[in-house]
Amino acid sequence: MSKTEKESKTKICPTCGTRLSEDASKCLVCGENFDAPEKTAQTKKNVQGSTMPKVTLSLPVALGLLAFFLIVGAATVFFTLQSSEKIVTPTVVPSATVTMTITPTPTQTTAATPSPTITPQPPFEYTVATGDTCGGIAVTFGVSVQSIIILNNLPASCNNLTVGQVLQIPYPTPTPLPPPTVTLEAGAATEEACEKVLITVQENDTLSSIAVNYAVPQEAIKSYNGLSTDTVFLGMQIQIPLCMRAATPGPTPTPTTPPLYPPPNLLLPADGASFTLADDIVTLQWSSIGTLRDNEVYRVTVEDVTEGEGRKLVEYANDTKFIVPVSFRPKDSLPHVMRWTVTTVRQVGSDEQGDPIWESAGGISFGRVFSWTGAAPEATEAP
Repeated sequence: MSKTEKESKTKICPTCGTRLSEDASKCLVCGENFDAPEKTAQTKKNVQGSTMPKVTLSLPVALGLLAFFLIVGAATVFFTLQSSEKIVTPTVVPSATVTMTITPTPTQTTAATPSPTITPQPPFEYTVATGDTCGGIAVTFGVSVQSIIILNNLPASCNNLTVGQVLQIPYPTPTPLPPPTVTLEAGAATEEACEKVLITVQENDTLSSIAVNYAVPQEAIKSYNGLSTDTVFLGMQIQIPLCMRAATPGPTPTPTTPPLYPPPNLLLPADGASFTLADDIVTLQWSSIGTLRDNEVYRVTVEDVTEGEGRKLVEYANDTKFIVPVSFRPKDSLPHVMRWTVTTVRQVGSDEQGDPIWESAGGISFGRVFSWTGAAPEATEAP
């Protein structure tokens, strides 16, 4: 069968364009009847009359409408959510502004050492004895003649003292302590006193040859220069301790006397302190002058100024304190003025009885005084 013959047996619906068989009386798609030509034409006319008009929009207008609908839709969604409390309006929190504060560097200040306050002591009584003068009394108690004259309302000449007269004697004015001095330790003082010479190692020099040339032990040179081996280098500078030189044949050399120590600084009790009957122990203290050698000690001297010469206590101590024995306490009821000093001594031998022989090894400290009251006054019988 040819293609032309096949196509002649079908027809096309004039309404929707559907291909139907040749003997079809009704379109299966749009329902068009093929039996009534007039009705078919009328229906086709009616269908074509109800076609929607075509609307043509330019691109800018279309974009504008699209943006408008998007804005309206977004606004509608926003207000809907806000009314249902699902959107919380964020609160703007102002950010803190960091202000740099310059902290001034603290200035280190040295606190001043407080000076000890001196409590004035009341004067004590002294009975004039035979041969006493104002000048002698002033020297004995370490005060000025003028202070005795003013305190007792005496004439300026002060030449009318009578035996048995009771005078008011002021306590001596405390002497201010000297500033502390820098004191070297015994080992440091010995090293400082050692004579040394600085040399430069020359070509062909060895440590042993240098030791022989200067008559100094090789170990002493190594010790003074901190050498761990016997090797020295050209141009190296080393110190030769001449004080370590070997003794030369001949008479026995005189041993080198160590340097003298400075005077100790007295600490306690304060100058002018008073001790009553209730004080059974009086402790004297002073500052250390360094490490003492085996044959060195402190010599403490306590003198009863009130009773004059003869009543003196001399003791030796390895420590920087000394307790005045109760046996040295005055026997009467009057306050006695005690003057005490400290110095350093060195034992250089012993006498025939085996007692040590001492010699001075330093300066004597500034003297201090304190008063000590003896026995309680006896009760006076009523007449």
